[in-house]
Amino acid sequence: MTSLRHNESPQDLYLDAARACLLDVGWRRTTLTEVARRAGVSRMTIYRTWADMPTLLADLMTREWTGVVDATADRGGFVERMVATIRALRANELFVRIVEVDPELVLPYLLARRGRSQDLILGLAEDAIRAGQQAGEVRTGNPTAIARALVLAAHGFVLSAHTMVDERVGEAELDAELALVLGRVLAP
Repeated sequence: MTSLRHNESPQDLYLDAARACLLDVGWRRTTLTEVARRAGVSRMTIYRTWADMPTLLADLMTREWTGVVDATADRGGFVERMVATIRALRANELFVRIVEVDPELVLPYLLARRGRSQDLILGLAEDAIRAGQQAGEVRTGNPTAIARALVLAAHGFVLSAHTMVDERVGEAELDAELALVLGRVLAP
């Protein structure tokens, strides 16, 4: 896979190789040795940066999901940005591959702990909620609790929206309902 980024760091090039491996063969069959081979470096070069595959995967997912969030940063107001981010995550090639082939990789972030990307999203949401509260556009309340509730609601739209799409309801309709839910939760 050729990267579209310019002036990438060596770590980004290694993460690109790991991403390509995951897309090609999935998590269970990806090894640090294969990542090194695809990156064109020695195994020791990869091992110096990541001691194991879970650490590499965490860095890859953080980079990938942060990129999705960054790509939707200019999509209008807070609700529009959230819906755009959820839609972009559902369409993200790596995310789709993980959910289809290795869904157990997502479970810790749903059942046991937050990841760095979730913390990033929570921080951005809290900041937007605080700004909206100061402008009188968002209801009063604890911005941290509101942000966490929104992220919890978003999980279903990211991971399970496809189970609700059929000939009677399309994805765009679900996204419109999501925007309505978010808007009403935030309304002053």
